[in-house]
Amino acid sequence: MKFLTNISNNFYSINYFHCITVSFELVAINVILLGWISGLSAQMYQKIIDWNKYSHQQTYTDVMARSDFGSVTGWNINRAMISNGALRITVEKNALSGAGGLISNTKLPEGSAYELDFDVRFHSEFDWSRGGKVGFGFGIGNGNTGCNLPTDGAGGTLRLMWYNNPTTKRVYFHPYVYYYGMPGPCGSNFGKSYPATGSIERGRWYKVHMYVKSNTGSNTNGHVQIKIDGVAVIDQSIRWTTNDSKRLINNLSFHTFRGGKGDEWKSDKDGYIYYDNLYVRQISK
Repeated sequence: MKFLTNISNNFYSINYFHCITVSFELVAINVILLGWISGLSAQMYQKIIDWNKYSHQQTYTDVMARSDFGSVTGWNINRAMISNGALRITVEKNALSGAGGLISNTKLPEGSAYELDFDVRFHSEFDWSRGGKVGFGFGIGNGNTGCNLPTDGAGGTLRLMWYNNPTTKRVYFHPYVYYYGMPGPCGSNFGKSYPATGSIERGRWYKVHMYVKSNTGSNTNGHVQIKIDGVAVIDQSIRWTTNDSKRLINNLSFHTFRGGKGDEWKSDKDGYIYYDNLYVRQISK
């Protein structure tokens, strides 16, 4: 009986130590996996920019822009100034597109999904004219803009516009999107606007969120999303490209200018648009 008891005790001792060994091994594996996941997260692009560290009415130079954004191009120091901890961009009178505003771009690490957030405000005396491009956005592949439709399936862009509708007399934000199969002749707005009724207001901050996901092949399994003040303006599947070598998101755009084409888009006085709290995050490679 004593012999059997010893065998039983040895059996339980062996199993006890085996369980401890297995537990340590599982802990070690979990630590390695967590480290690997953390490493992947650390490799994803992320950028947070506000302008609180700069002085009020200080010119925001291209050197500062490169320090904050990275490989920024198209900066114009004559139209960028710090205003109470925010970035103020001037859209000049009697001028359209880059001749009167800012068309700046920053290279991003290629990724299949990105999101961004920013705040935007129009000056209390801003002249809406007919409208223009406003704020940050994303470029995919060749990053088509300027009524250059991506009929080759090699590029797309997601941007935002403000628009003063001459028929309804409403002023609103709407998406401005280039993608494969779009109707043209220029960017598509999908018939979406914010607010759904009434107009946007001068002197008020708006919070903009954008999310973009690449599609694969000729599939409509990409995604486009814009939310303003938490309200979905557009949130749907999309086929950005058909050329897989051009399917990835690679550019952060910062476009602020009047236009459109034609004198109705111009204004006879300078206008000011303010930005703050930019956040850009790569979600997947």
